[in-house]
Amino acid sequence: MHLYLVHCGFYDEALSDGVYESHVNYFIAAESFDEAKAKIRLHPEFKAKKMHVDGLQEIRAVEGYGVTLERDEGLKGQSQILNFKHRDLAPKK
Repeated sequence: MHLYLVHCGFYDEALSDGVYESHVNYFIAAESFDEAKAKIRLHPEFKAKKMHVDGLQEIRAVEGYGVTLERDEGLKGQSQILNFKHRDLAPKK
């Protein structure tokens, strides 16, 4: 099993009348590029936003550290991604 980053594009009518393409990245565990592409197409948000795949990357190593995926039955098929939110928002008036 390999780790893939899938870069998806979509046009959102709620943002600038859908003129500009927005993007989002998803991590997918799959055996191949083709399987990763097929799996992302089943994702509810991908379907709801009528997304398309702009690019796929297989992540094998980062800064000299190999990436190894191992099944954890305790996760019951769920993903865990930790986020650090940092926002520089315009001051409120």
